[in-house]
Amino acid sequence: MAKKKILMLVGDYAEDYETMVPFQALQMLGYSVDAVCPDKSKGDYIMTAIHDFDGAQTYSEKPGHRFVLNADFAATRAEDYDALLIPGGRAPEYLRLNPRVIELVQEFDAARKPIAAVCHGPQLLAAAGVLKGRTCSAYPACAPEVRLSGGHYADIGIDQAHVDGHLVTAPAWPAHPQWLAKFVDILEQK
Repeated sequence: MAKKKILMLVGDYAEDYETMVPFQALQMLGYSVDAVCPDKSKGDYIMTAIHDFDGAQTYSEKPGHRFVLNADFAATRAEDYDALLIPGGRAPEYLRLNPRVIELVQEFDAARKPIAAVCHGPQLLAAAGVLKGRTCSAYPACAPEVRLSGGHYADIGIDQAHVDGHLVTAPAWPAHPQWLAKFVDILEQK
């Protein structure tokens, strides 16, 4: 049996844990994970940011790592993948301005392929118009976008994940154990 392929959409200042941990954990489980970024190629890197919850009214941001891309965005086609993964951080706020990114999200959704989005990742789901009538978790600051796009915001614990059909969403990186486990469960059912 061929191993399943996952597309990971990233960009500069994607959240470090939400990029590095799923990328490595899913590979450890035997999946092929292609990390791509618009206007960048295989071998280029993005800068990540570490978001932490250290007592302020919102998360703090610290420099992360250089995350090397292993595939070319320009050659990306949804039909070549079994699932889509969208990390959070600041990247989704500007990635949603790229028409091809929006098309990719819509193509994965139309094909009912598993989509995992965490933290600010659901900003791409909202911008792509795929949340109408669906329930989605996200970082709490993204709740208005989920609602304005016609979705229902799942106000769950920061270490929890929510499933609605083929969508698996979570508020932030503390949810990795649940979020990734639920994503893998859905991916293995396909």
